[in-house]
Amino acid sequence: MMLELQREKAAQMQQVLLKEQLSNLYSDVTITARSLDKLYNFADCASLHLIFGLNALHRNPDNSWNASSALSLLKYSAGKKYNISWELGNGTQFYLFLVEPNSYRTMVARSVNSSRLAQDYIMLKTLLQSVRYYSRANLYGPNIGRPRKNAILLLDGFMKNGGSVVDAVTWQHFYIDRRVTKVEDFLKTRLLDTLTDQITKVLKIVKMHAPEKRVWLGGVGPAWAGGISNLSDTFAAGLLWLNTLGISAMQGIDVVLRHSFFDYGYSHLVDQQFNPLPDYWLSLLFKRLVGPRVLAVHVAGLQRKPRPGKVIRDKLRIYAHCTSFTNHNYVRGSITIYIINLHRSRKKIKLAGTLRNKTVHQYLLQPFGADGLHSKSVQLNGEHLLMLDSDTFPELKPRTLRAGRTILMPPVSIGFYVIKNINAYACRR
Repeated sequence: MMLELQREKAAQMQQVLLKEQLSNLYSDVTITARSLDKLYNFADCASLHLIFGLNALHRNPDNSWNASSALSLLKYSAGKKYNISWELGNGTQFYLFLVEPNSYRTMVARSVNSSRLAQDYIMLKTLLQSVRYYSRANLYGPNIGRPRKNAILLLDGFMKNGGSVVDAVTWQHFYIDRRVTKVEDFLKTRLLDTLTDQITKVLKIVKMHAPEKRVWLGGVGPAWAGGISNLSDTFAAGLLWLNTLGISAMQGIDVVLRHSFFDYGYSHLVDQQFNPLPDYWLSLLFKRLVGPRVLAVHVAGLQRKPRPGKVIRDKLRIYAHCTSFTNHNYVRGSITIYIINLHRSRKKIKLAGTLRNKTVHQYLLQPFGADGLHSKSVQLNGEHLLMLDSDTFPELKPRTLRAGRTILMPPVSIGFYVIKNINAYACRR
């Protein structure tokens, strides 16, 4: 009954969201005790940890943060013994848009400078310490947008004046702005490489002021403002998503938070009937196969020389990690390689050195059906991935490649390859 009710409400809410997006007029939303209960219970049942973003746009006449609602929320949550971490800065003035602090002036005609935002965080930290249950709760922020000029200045000032109070520094990355986009844009290496540049900018500022602080990618998606219809929820978006996970791991980003799970724009992981979309299947495989320890990858082979003034960007992206220790199908010492092939042609990859003569398990993801990159369904090793029923996942079965066999990556595809029983020293610990 609850599932059917939620499906009915989801369909109604999608119409509300579309209407607000078209009219550019948005409704205020109040988080009630009942809605917080439902949100926390969902997270708890799914074994997820809830990080609640407090509204930084609730302000006093002198522009200081008004903490009255936050204090009520903290006391209520403490009374329920809800295990929650906290964040401040992504203004929740509108239902559809979450406004980053560096965009307040543009989006809502309000301005909060870095010193003020730092003071607000210090005030929130004091508030958490005043509520005994949350005296040691984690606090994250400031959750700036893409690190361009204004955002960089805000982050620099925030870290200088209040960065010590946060447990991890958060920021957001969206590859594409709100503009007409075609699927070919998702294959452009120049677009995928923007993340590397932006991570470098953020890490430089954080290391300057607080080198011990962890850095999280606190929100990521293919496109800003809820994504793009018939693109952000398709197989093509998975190329950007896996690129994000691979580059973030290489650059030392501890945590990547995805926008969003359900019912917000077009970048969600499940559809209105709660069926997994391509990025969900991709995320599921990543969690099951890829561990946190990152390995260096050396790719050898002939590469054509670029013409003068022309840069040849990498359309075959290869990452390697120790296989997840939580996956009981593989012993410690196994290695997982994941590959993104952005080429419109098949590519051959031959494992070398100690990897050469090992058995490999292949998990090859391709779009399913005639829609190609626009498909909202995927196939794993040629088999269409579908839920068996509303509660039961299919078995994610690998295809065994014999030792020494060349890996064949089809055009515009994604593959995970587990090298079994290699007993890699870096992965035994």
